[in-house]
Amino acid sequence: MPNTTYKIAIVGASSLAGKELNEAMGESALAASDFVLMDDEEVMGQLESVGDEATFIQRIGPRSFEHMDFVFFASHPEVTRRHWQSAVRAGASVIDLSYELEAEAGTLVRAPWVMEVFQKDRPGGHLTVAEPNLKTAAILPAHPAALLLALVMARLQENLPLRSVAATVLEPASQYGRAAMDELHQQTVTLLSFQNLPREQYDAQVAFNLLPALGEEAKIRLAATEERIRRHYVEISGGRLPELALQLAHAPTFHGYIAALLVEMEEPVAESQVEAVLQGEHVDIVLGESDPPSNLSAAGQEDILVRMRPEPPGSEKAARFWLWIAADNLKLTALNAIACAQELRRLRPHGKVQ
Repeated sequence: MPNTTYKIAIVGASSLAGKELNEAMGESALAASDFVLMDDEEVMGQLESVGDEATFIQRIGPRSFEHMDFVFFASHPEVTRRHWQSAVRAGASVIDLSYELEAEAGTLVRAPWVMEVFQKDRPGGHLTVAEPNLKTAAILPAHPAALLLALVMARLQENLPLRSVAATVLEPASQYGRAAMDELHQQTVTLLSFQNLPREQYDAQVAFNLLPALGEEAKIRLAATEERIRRHYVEISGGRLPELALQLAHAPTFHGYIAALLVEMEEPVAESQVEAVLQGEHVDIVLGESDPPSNLSAAGQEDILVRMRPEPPGSEKAARFWLWIAADNLKLTALNAIACAQELRRLRPHGKVQ
């Protein structure tokens, strides 16, 4: 792919996802692009940076998306809803990190890392996952939990066929943005000082607590998120992975996903075989003598951290294995969004749609 300078807008540049995307862009193959940071009026004029370049966040206006090649919506869903069609009309490729456009016709959920696994041993083989083209309305980078589950399962399935997989996923507050982070922090402080809990986001006590469901008035809907993870897992795997048995719970943590998986192989295999097929790009195996993966150790890491043991423990060969997985949710989302943009570069090899 020849070096090409693109013009890229990041809408929601002051959000948690937007800030992570800014940072990741500066270290990516798109770092040489011209960037414009955008947001609503409240943060207009705030100074941010992409790589080594400092720039001010601009207000979104009627002509903001003219001549843009890519527009990343890392904003509140309402902002995405108001402005995405303007970006499409301007000829930009829209990449939606807010998931607001998931139900729109012509949108695709993508996870290029998973596709690479399926294509590696079967170049030119038939895949049931739809590919983006010039008629694609928008690309949704797959939910980070769906991405980490599908990537690990794809590595296994392509080498050690699977019979079943069950996962419990613990979700951090940062997945729902700054307001959720702030409320978890405020609940922690008020509990320690015996004050009334703020409940606007969760409608439940989440500080020092682990919950599979939140209050009826909560703005955060765990059931909807769980369904999105299931749906994205199926879409990015093209039906090539076993059905996912999933339980999502909210953890009293600020950053980082933790997932506990029980996978069952078609035949018993040695632990070293499982380690060998999992280790590779984007996945780092943490051996038993090292500290186990955690949301803290995963913070800032680009790789998905995996530790495993056979079930029952100590078996020379086993058909079932426990996998303990940790990943930085914001980093994973940003890297997947950039991978989606790099995938779209073939549609605009000279910086414009051909």
